[in-house]
Amino acid sequence: MAGSGRETRGIVDAPDLFTRVHFRLRDPAPALRPHIEHYWLIDWDLSEPYTSHVVPHPSVHLVFQRTEPGGERERAGSAEVYGIVQGLFSRRLEGRGRVCGVKFRPGAFRPFAPDRPVSEWTGRRVPAGEALAVAGHGPSASATARTVLDPAGEDARVGALDSYLLPLLPPPDPQARLATELAELARTDRSLLRVDALARAGGLSVRSLQRLFSAYVGVGPKWVILRHRIHEALQRAGTDPEPDWAELAADLGYSDQAHLVRDFTATVGVPPTAFAHH
Repeated sequence: MAGSGRETRGIVDAPDLFTRVHFRLRDPAPALRPHIEHYWLIDWDLSEPYTSHVVPHPSVHLVFQRTEPGGERERAGSAEVYGIVQGLFSRRLEGRGRVCGVKFRPGAFRPFAPDRPVSEWTGRRVPAGEALAVAGHGPSASATARTVLDPAGEDARVGALDSYLLPLLPPPDPQARLATELAELARTDRSLLRVDALARAGGLSVRSLQRLFSAYVGVGPKWVILRHRIHEALQRAGTDPEPDWAELAADLGYSDQAHLVRDFTATVGVPPTAFAHH
């Protein structure tokens, strides 16, 4: 099934990006959906370089990509696991390129590589074969890159991603399921503004919640809560020409506007008022 809508939350200046690249979301096979939020496909053919910026979600990504910068000979492609990026993620696009990405649900990557905590991948890019080999999955993901990237039709690319991932489906992991549920609760329940409140919602102590998130999500619960606040502020700044920042700060659970401005600026690189008028 096609996911034809565009997910703009977290993408800095999404309208500008979408004029330069062909970006779409697709659903994985039904058996994969408890683990994978969606596939994301990007193609570009640029006459001038362009740098995209994203405020990342608390998700691990599996990324197949191929670029042909400046007319150089096209490479076979690569396959890498991207751990969570805690700051602003910037990517320079040039020439021609194609990416087929897999966005795992927060907490859902660990069963695919159960021997190491997800925090070990945070801030890192590693060959997919290295990360998945931790779980004993023998075939090199790099060998699959051409199969995923070559087809001209996106249905075939989605099918290739399904074919690669379905044999890797792990057995049920109750801790992974709990981590995913609590990370989703942090995203959707705006009343949960503190780590202790999220811990109570999950029937855990704060320390147990922190250990769970380190092992299965890759970042702490406080980071997850704050990141969703920044995503909301970024969304508001991109859609409202004159947002009421004091009111938004209160809505997001900040004690005052200054704390929102500080977190927004540290993450995005400019204060919210400058971003809203850029």
